[in-house]
Amino acid sequence: TAAKVGARLAGGLPEAKVVDEAMSDRAVQTLTTSFDARFGGFGGAPKFPQPMVHEYLLRRYARTGDAAALQMVETTLTRMATGGIYDQLAGGFARYSVDARWVVPHFEKMLYDNALLMRVYLHWWRATGSVLARRVVEETAGFLLTEMLTPQGCFAASLDADSEGAEGTFYVWTPEQVRAAGGDPDLLGVSAEGTFEHGSSVLQLPREPGHDWPGVRERMLRERERRQRPARDDKVVLAWNAWAISALAEAGALLDRPDWIDAAVRCRDALWANHLHEGRLYRVSRDGVRADALAVLEDHAALALAEFALTGVTGADPGAGLELVDGLGPAFLDEGRDSLATDVLATGPDVFDNATPSGWSLASDALLTASAMTARIDLRERAEQVLGQAAHLAGHPQFWGHGLSVLEALLDGPREIAVIAEPGSLLHRVALAATAPGAVVALSGPLLEGRTKVAGEDTAYVCRGFVCDAPTTDPEVLAAQVGSGSEGS
Repeated sequence: TAAKVGARLAGGLPEAKVVDEAMSDRAVQTLTTSFDARFGGFGGAPKFPQPMVHEYLLRRYARTGDAAALQMVETTLTRMATGGIYDQLAGGFARYSVDARWVVPHFEKMLYDNALLMRVYLHWWRATGSVLARRVVEETAGFLLTEMLTPQGCFAASLDADSEGAEGTFYVWTPEQVRAAGGDPDLLGVSAEGTFEHGSSVLQLPREPGHDWPGVRERMLRERERRQRPARDDKVVLAWNAWAISALAEAGALLDRPDWIDAAVRCRDALWANHLHEGRLYRVSRDGVRADALAVLEDHAALALAEFALTGVTGADPGAGLELVDGLGPAFLDEGRDSLATDVLATGPDVFDNATPSGWSLASDALLTASAMTARIDLRERAEQVLGQAAHLAGHPQFWGHGLSVLEALLDGPREIAVIAEPGSLLHRVALAATAPGAVVALSGPLLEGRTKVAGEDTAYVCRGFVCDAPTTDPEVLAAQVGSGSEGS
């Protein structure tokens, strides 16, 4: 369990190991042994979504061509998206499945799950062009913007599992209820026996629906809206919203949804307005009023990464993100801690990734991304050191998914892509479609200093480990340099 893995760090962080290819090989072998080839996921019931592990596997596939890594992703993400853990009507994922087949969820919906899952489904689509993956991204974005958006422009922490005094009441159906809305109970996995309680069933969509599905879905949604809705926890958590910003910005750029990019920018602005006070960031707000708890390492690093995502998508100045990264060492890493609160210091940092990425893994990610954006070798060296201090977790890959994703970026370079062009231009879209692990795209900032357009045309400069190719104005050449997937083809 995570607790047992974490207990190994009670004596403090170990010396940093040199991170290398063998760690990734060991991790993927371990994952293969616990993979459920029939239903996807790892191990048995209950099953939790593990977007960080699947991000790692997608990156490994992109770097090495490891077909088994891609198969684990595709099997799992397909089963999840067609099962009961996914809301087939409104989009969005529940917290976990109580069974091994992803049929019956614990119905609570968490912001962090949906932000992280939306991004990994986007990256699956980017790598393969999967129609299912794209639909899940679109529906999950719709869920976030319809059901989770707060008046301040950020996103609520969660939706409860219960309504009308019982779990799942809002979401389950009987065959009669489905037929009354014009739907096919068999198509949706709704039976007389039921898959849930009292003869009711959780909706599934195991095969592609017919052309009439959009109309049926709309009627069922209207019928469901007559029910008592689950309560919403309106807390705005800094890191969780940062992940939503990154997902919406990147998806908006790749899927041509400028409204999603606008939503990401509004949320970023609201976070800075409501969570920064007298030079210090705070972790939680509600109704625009911050709570007393200071932001932790996870929050600082996640917000920096959100700033970098917006730099790549909109051309926003990366200065705020770079300033956050420069502060990670003095505030957290030098003392080996997650929190600025003195009573937390003695416990040391959590370095394993569980339901969310650890602050430690996020810090290595932010440091590496900042290094690629600035060509600063000192930041890269610090990223390697921070990652290396948790490298023993390569033997426990389900608890180091985000760390392994950063490892893949280190092994690949990562690619540094400076684009001198307007946001949304063809060359820019090809750069954002890069499947190269951890590729960093910049439309502004230090990466563009001293670089100009070639013959007045949109131009991209691609570097890897600070060694640069000749600039190109050709989208096909750029796609070959950065491994662009479905959107870049």
